[in-house]
Amino acid sequence: MFSLLSILKSLLFFTGSYSNNVFPDPLNKEEEEKCIELMLKGDKKARNKLIEHNLRLVAHIVKKFETKNTDNDDLISIGTIGLIKGIDSYKNNHKTKITTYCARCIENEILMYFRSNKKNENTLSLNDSIGYDKDGNEINLIDIIKDKEEDIATTIHKKNNINLLTSYLEKLTLREKEIIIKRYGLNNTKEKTQKEIAKELNISRSYVSRIEKRALTKILREFIKNNHEI
Repeated sequence: MFSLLSILKSLLFFTGSYSNNVFPDPLNKEEEEKCIELMLKGDKKARNKLIEHNLRLVAHIVKKFETKNTDNDDLISIGTIGLIKGIDSYKNNHKTKITTYCARCIENEILMYFRSNKKNENTLSLNDSIGYDKDGNEINLIDIIKDKEEDIATTIHKKNNINLLTSYLEKLTLREKEIIIKRYGLNNTKEKTQKEIAKELNISRSYVSRIEKRALTKILREFIKNNHEI
C-alpha cells in the first residue's frame, strides 16, 4: 500500500501541485449515476473514474484538519486511501450520496491516522537525543544503532517502487517522459527546475508546466487503476 503512495507522494500530491488545477472536475449528476451503476456491475473503468473525479474532495476535507503540527502531504495521502476505500465499499442500496459516503470514509481514515499517532506519542523515537559527543554535537539514538548496510526489506521496497515507477513512465509520451525524468532527477540525473528544462528544450516554461501536469495526471490514473487493494 505505502509503496504505491510513496510514488504518488513524490510525483504528484507533494510536488506542490496537488491543487484543484491538477484534479479533474467533479462529475455531473448524470455522469456520476452512470458510473456508479457501471461500477456496481464490476466495471473497473467506472470505478477509477469515480476516484479521479472525487480527488478534490480529499483536498477540501484535508483543509479542515490543517494545523502547524500536521504534515498536509501525509494527510492528502491518508485521505486518498479513505477515498479509495469509500468508492470500493459504496453500495447504492442505502441511498446515501456517494460524495457524502466517501467524505465520511476520508475523515475516518484521517482520524484513525491521528489516533494512531497519539497512541505512539510516548514511544521512543530513533531521532530522540541521548546526549552529546566530545565536540558538543547532539547524538541521536539512530546514530549509535544504525547499520551501514541497508536491510533486505528496504532494498526490496525500493526495487518494487522503481519497477512500478518504470511501468508508469512507459504510459507517457516521449516528451512527457523526458520532462518528468529531468524534473524529478530520475535515472540518477540531476533534478531541474521548469525554467531550466524550458531553456534546454527551447520551449516556454508554461509549456513545460502543462506537459508536467498532464504527465502527472496520467501517472495518477495508473496508480488508481492498479491500486485495487488497499
